[in-house]
Amino acid sequence: MSETLPERRSIPIQRAKGCPFDPPPELKELREKEPVCPVTMPDGTDGWLLTGYDDVYATLRNHETFSSRGELRTSAIGTMLSARRPAGPGNMNPMDPPDHTRLRRKLQGKFTTKRVAQLADAVTRIVDQRLDEMERVGPPVDLVETYALPIPSLVICELLGVPYGDHAEFQSRSAALLKMGSTAEEYASANQELLDFVHELARHKRAQPTDDILSELAQDEELSLEETAALGMSLLVAGHETTATMITLSTFALLQHPDQLALLREDPAGRIDNAVEELLRYLTIPQYGLERAALEDVEVRGRQIKKGDVVIPALFAANRDPERFEDPDTLDIGRRSANAHLAFSFGIHQCLGQQLARVELRIAIPALLERFPTLRLDAPADEIEMRTNSFVYGVTALPVAW
Repeated sequence: MSETLPERRSIPIQRAKGCPFDPPPELKELREKEPVCPVTMPDGTDGWLLTGYDDVYATLRNHETFSSRGELRTSAIGTMLSARRPAGPGNMNPMDPPDHTRLRRKLQGKFTTKRVAQLADAVTRIVDQRLDEMERVGPPVDLVETYALPIPSLVICELLGVPYGDHAEFQSRSAALLKMGSTAEEYASANQELLDFVHELARHKRAQPTDDILSELAQDEELSLEETAALGMSLLVAGHETTATMITLSTFALLQHPDQLALLREDPAGRIDNAVEELLRYLTIPQYGLERAALEDVEVRGRQIKKGDVVIPALFAANRDPERFEDPDTLDIGRRSANAHLAFSFGIHQCLGQQLARVELRIAIPALLERFPTLRLDAPADEIEMRTNSFVYGVTALPVAW
């Protein structure tokens, strides 16, 4: 007897009006009533949406059952081409071991906790420069353009050896890559333009290396130039957009939660580490994890997922699961379980740059609050335009004054 399934839904994207920090309200209902829900993706492909913490965690960590291989899956949200395709040279996202393992090992040593901690002085210098610029310009300013976006962009440019003068070019291409619902042609165009840009840099650094990560990769005889360019491009895209969004959205959230802002101001050094983890959990800016394809028939919460079926982990729903986090819809920078979040995903595809992001957030947020103790929004909160059409949720601009 065949299984009776509920009606397939579209993947929830839109947030409730007046609730900019909460996931789409449908996800809460699904997590409670249909945690493994049949959905139809934008390209018409059917799949399964996972909204519970335990199911999302188990899927992300089990690459032997749930594959990331591009030719087996399609995009849930249209940012990775709405078509089935294999991985290109150096693109780790649509890879499983051993190919994925070989490439990831080339980067892991460059982003260890110890090595990233050594970058704190450089991050502090860049943060101070941006704060000085905010003071020079004077209120009001757009926190995105004046502060949040330049900091990680400057940091990743220094690390990779990418000229910061080219930041407008790679930022616009990155935004196109992360946009939900991009057509295959739009995505391919932005992807190729950015790949060509990094490829030319890598070619130059292979001939004339400098002291940076892209040069180190370019000098690695086990990597082709195409692989080097793809790895460098992945770091460039991920290394600025997500952290910039977290700086901005964290500031917005703290300004809207004055009790939590006051706690952080009282003891920034003692509370910032946990505050960052809680903000990562509470905001969960990568709305959905990259989808997986089942390599075998498997049962999840009573639902029969067939070999070849696509599953989509809803990261922001998992991070609001009351079975894992007490009172999950409340921002609590003292939360003891905050570091169990899945905001950086999990398993073999867990974010390589997560330690760098933490360092940048731990420095940038307290420094901003200390330099401008009267910082406030310069527009009504409900008029702040939210960026919902991107894989990375955030704001398009955040006007602030002091």
